[in-house]
Amino acid sequence: MQYFWLCLSAFAAGAVNSVAGGGTLLSFPTLVWVLGGTAEAAVIANATSTVALLPGSLASMGGYRREFVGAGRWIRWLLLPSLAGGMVGSLLLVTLDAETFRRLVPWLILTATLLFLFQPTIAKWTGIGQTHAEPTRGMMLGIVGFQFLVAAYGGYFGAGIGILMLSALSMMGIDDIHRMNALKSLFGTGINLLAAVVFIIGGQVDWQYAWPMTIAAILGGYWGAHFARRLDRRFVRGLVIAIGFSLATYYFTGVYLAG
Repeated sequence: MQYFWLCLSAFAAGAVNSVAGGGTLLSFPTLVWVLGGTAEAAVIANATSTVALLPGSLASMGGYRREFVGAGRWIRWLLLPSLAGGMVGSLLLVTLDAETFRRLVPWLILTATLLFLFQPTIAKWTGIGQTHAEPTRGMMLGIVGFQFLVAAYGGYFGAGIGILMLSALSMMGIDDIHRMNALKSLFGTGINLLAAVVFIIGGQVDWQYAWPMTIAAILGGYWGAHFARRLDRRFVRGLVIAIGFSLATYYFTGVYLAG
């Protein structure tokens, strides 16, 4: 039954990521539950979830290959800080005390859920999909620094980084949402790939669960790309948000009230 629930959560995470994002909010808590709910289990769960969902990110990037034509300028600006930030975040996860991560989990889940909830507002505020004036060099340096921080968060936990990266890309003056999603997929895959390498080398991945979850996530991503788009996007978003707030409440109670 543990494998059933893990594969179901990975399948759902792959499908949700292909439609709305936020799949980590489904796979991570299921892994924590299966692994025993300890501080060490939370670290292993985060690493295992990252590795299991990585192939879906690779597939998503491949689907946008045509949009990378002419995007070299933005890749040169943001790929390096994405990789550097992802490395820093993943190293923090494997080197910091496991109890520190356990106490941060409720805040990380709440942050990811709030980002997901206010995604339309952030998009409107930053003008995602709209034409911006050419950013100054100072503004570009600020965007690069912001991308580094987003990548560090992504390497450490990951859920919710998509909307943050879209905001940065919009402020750089990119007005093609498909190209923005392509670049977001590239940078997100780079962050997760680097984090996965760090987690694997650090022995943080539970492979008995990672392999079946990887297969389930691939199938979920395929199903999501072909069928789940028929679902009302608002329903999918609402479901993920409800799950996120429920999980945040659960972890806040378990960590800060139960001791």
